[in-house]
Amino acid sequence: MTDIEALNFLHEWNKVLGLKTPDHHEKIMRFLVSVFNEEPHRGLLNAFRHSGKSTVVGVFAACVLYHKPETRILILSAESGLASRMVSHIKNILENHPFCTDVLPDVKKEWGTHKITIKRPVGIREPSVICQGVSGNITGLRSDLIICDDVEVPNTCNTQQKRINLRERLRELDFILSPHGTMIYIGTPHTQNTIYQTE
Repeated sequence: MTDIEALNFLHEWNKVLGLKTPDHHEKIMRFLVSVFNEEPHRGLLNAFRHSGKSTVVGVFAACVLYHKPETRILILSAESGLASRMVSHIKNILENHPFCTDVLPDVKKEWGTHKITIKRPVGIREPSVICQGVSGNITGLRSDLIICDDVEVPNTCNTQQKRINLRERLRELDFILSPHGTMIYIGTPHTQNTIYQTE
């Protein structure tokens, strides 16, 4: 997936919404594509609140599924409700984006707020997109793209012990991610000792 393909996907989606694409949304999309395409496939997107970072990340996820329908995506957030909002956002894009008509499943067996499965090669066990809260059960999952969307919120980082627990929990994601898979953190720091800092 190239920058041009991803930006074209983003611009087409904004046309559906009757919106223009802000310059910083293009910059975010280019960054996400670079993380997806280049080693070590790890990225951190920190941006100010209400910048639209989650909006662009949802478009990016839908674009990945459009270009690589075999991709398995895990959305991880501080709480399952936050993660399900991202899944609903991705689902809405897939249902309404003019490029995505061919990836919509003929029978929507898994097409809810917590997991969706598009039309893709047979034999893949995991849903196309699944979400989980950071304290939820992720044992046995396998993902090609993990998006940690607002895993740091006041409730998960307002004490040192909570930050330690959160870091330990997030280390488990390395066992879920497929070889050469991509992991992207997006969020806004909520503490001076943010988990987004390198140790």
